[in-house]
Amino acid sequence: MTLAVRVIPCLDVDAGRVVKGINFQNLRDAGDPVELAKTYDAEGADELVFLDITASSGNRETTYEVVRRTAEQVFIPLTVGGGVRSTEDVNLLLRAGADKVGVNTAAVARPELIQEIAERFGRQVLVLSVDARRCAEGTGTPSGFEVTTHGGRRGTGIDAVEWAHRAAELGAGEILLNSMDADGTKDGYDTAMIEAVRARVTVPLIASGGAGEPADFPPAVAAGADAVLAASVFHFGDLRIGEVKDTLRAAGHPVR
Repeated sequence: MTLAVRVIPCLDVDAGRVVKGINFQNLRDAGDPVELAKTYDAEGADELVFLDITASSGNRETTYEVVRRTAEQVFIPLTVGGGVRSTEDVNLLLRAGADKVGVNTAAVARPELIQEIAERFGRQVLVLSVDARRCAEGTGTPSGFEVTTHGGRRGTGIDAVEWAHRAAELGAGEILLNSMDADGTKDGYDTAMIEAVRARVTVPLIASGGAGEPADFPPAVAAGADAVLAASVFHFGDLRIGEVKDTLRAAGHPVR
């Protein structure tokens, strides 16, 4: 039984507004998260991801109030990430209305956090967000991909493929794989990175970074993604969720 491919808009939120940049730089306003969430729910999005993108670097709590307001307006699963450092942060987000919680920077700093969250809430609640980039010439990891933290601002030297594998073993229920090099470029997903991670993990894999047109989505699924995530192309009206689903369906991938 092949599971339907999920199409997931991502709301990158900064100070209560949705923003979007290129390679995580030069952010511009893309609207109100609650209004956008309502629109995507109505258009047939399968899930929503809500990332408080400056929570880790700005060292502040995720905006629970915006999460609460968003959760009240949508009837599809809502994943919230950004600044999650403890099981108590997860507890507060679930109480605010999140269905799943994304962790990134704090899990890299202390991998036991993955296990603690999975044991307390179940692995289905935990999405490990991996912001990965290709290693520069002369530096390297075995896979050629490196984990970054703090919204893509810091390299770690950690192999991104091995990190995804280890996190899944520790209890991550899903991997959200974001290509920092492709982010916001609209040049297509990094299919080589998706294939490399797919070969090492069995948990669901969400591809993120690089979507520009409907034709970009099927190759990501063919490379091994169970879900495809995009942000700016949806926010600024370049693409509609229905178009993406039609394209995936035409390529032979089941969608809801």
